[in-house]
Amino acid sequence: MSFSKLNASSATLTRNRVEPSPFSGICVTCLDGCPGFCEVGKSALRGREMLYPQPFGKITAGAQKDYPVDFSHFNIQGTCVGAVGVEADPDEAVFPAVDVSTEVGAQSKMKLNVPCFTGALGSTDIARIHWDAMAIGAAICGTIVVAGENICAMDPQSEIKNGRVVRSPELERRIRSFKDWYTGSGGVIVQLNVEDTRLGVAEYAIEKLGVEAIELKWGQGAKNIGGEVKLPSLERAQELKKKGYIVLPDPEDPVVQTAFQGKDFKEFERHSRLGMVEEEGFYQEVERVRALGAKYVTLKTGSYRPVDLARAVKFASNAQIDMLTVDGSGGGTGMSPWRMMNEWGVPTVYLECLLYNYLKRLEQKGAFIPSCAIAGGISLEDQVFKALTLAAPYIKTVCMGRATMTAAMVGNTIGQSIQKGKIPPEVKKYGDDIEQVFAGAARLKDRYGKDFSRIPAGAIGMYTFYERLTTGLQQFMAGARKFSLRYLSRDDLFALTREAAEVSGIPYVMDADRDEVDQILN
Repeated sequence: MSFSKLNASSATLTRNRVEPSPFSGICVTCLDGCPGFCEVGKSALRGREMLYPQPFGKITAGAQKDYPVDFSHFNIQGTCVGAVGVEADPDEAVFPAVDVSTEVGAQSKMKLNVPCFTGALGSTDIARIHWDAMAIGAAICGTIVVAGENICAMDPQSEIKNGRVVRSPELERRIRSFKDWYTGSGGVIVQLNVEDTRLGVAEYAIEKLGVEAIELKWGQGAKNIGGEVKLPSLERAQELKKKGYIVLPDPEDPVVQTAFQGKDFKEFERHSRLGMVEEEGFYQEVERVRALGAKYVTLKTGSYRPVDLARAVKFASNAQIDMLTVDGSGGGTGMSPWRMMNEWGVPTVYLECLLYNYLKRLEQKGAFIPSCAIAGGISLEDQVFKALTLAAPYIKTVCMGRATMTAAMVGNTIGQSIQKGKIPPEVKKYGDDIEQVFAGAARLKDRYGKDFSRIPAGAIGMYTFYERLTTGLQQFMAGARKFSLRYLSRDDLFALTREAAEVSGIPYVMDADRDEVDQILN
């Protein structure tokens, strides 16, 4: 059985002419005269452009690899006995009574009304375009939105003096979008990579914009290199190279300039540098950011090798940071090299099981355990439940990047179609205005009154999606007779395969409850 799909994918707009070899993905008979439908063939024409999902900057893309163990290899335990967190009374133990609120933080606690938050929305076009929808959506849902890396340096209107940012209208806009709708729960986190740190983004965000939460970034689960975007103009490419970014091909090379002007290629690539993690340097950076006035300091790490996860856990514990977000492979982004997204790193379930083991070892030694979040391809309430329980009690919330963005993008698209009076037939059956089409709109209109008209359709879409997640999660939890997130445990899952049981330590379905069964039957 092959877990990967090679050489042809809708993500790269490629296909095979005939049945492919299961090993290479190349057509069993590669025909001389074929114009090159597959990834190898298109790469002969467009080279490095074919590293990335297409059309770049207009999509999000998730890994296509079928991992040996994922969340579907576990099922949720249900019971007909008792209730935890409410009185065991049919009139009290109803699923709407389930409390799905949570909190993260060390000294100070940030309350979240829902146990889900957005992935990092950085300097990419798709993040910039949909920021308002997701930031406002996060604010009205009472959760976290993350302003990702490179925003200030990529802002064409930013003012940089002596290598430090003194003003960024784009970051100002992003912070304002959230704060204007903030209701007391959740928050906006500003992320730092190598370039952001050198540019003084933390100082600017905290001192000038009133940001309370800063995230130090080691990486993400979709790729093991720095972030990248495409640049459509020579001038923009030269500008960002002067700001210190890696820009390919070199926009200062006369040969490259001639090729670009001749339309031999249409876009440059801007890449961020690799971060270099060092223990004492990490502690110093945490203290530096705290000294600037950050109320919360968090860490985002990717699906690096297990020893790096151990470093993240130990360093986060020693520094007593406010949240550790661990991002597994298999999730989605719009920018990662396609084969890297599929073939690199530790998949989410494996990574979360390692995380559980490492945290448990530290806890047994009496160490500080930070609030933790897990990310990596999570999209619906069953996966949220499993993600919260697989490493319970350490996982306090779930980072949902691609799914949240999908809800916001669909909301924006349908909102625009309603404005234009060109509603798709499959949507028009619900009605022809915002309140009829979006099931969550009526509640928002009741809450915000005349201000409802200022809420972007994408934010209404995100709110409505999170409302569905909340209701679905409440139903699963009520079925497990757990009426608050703090009562969830690994005992609420069983493994469907021996391999899943071996990876996780969760009992195989035929072994679950064995001791209790013996007591009853004997």
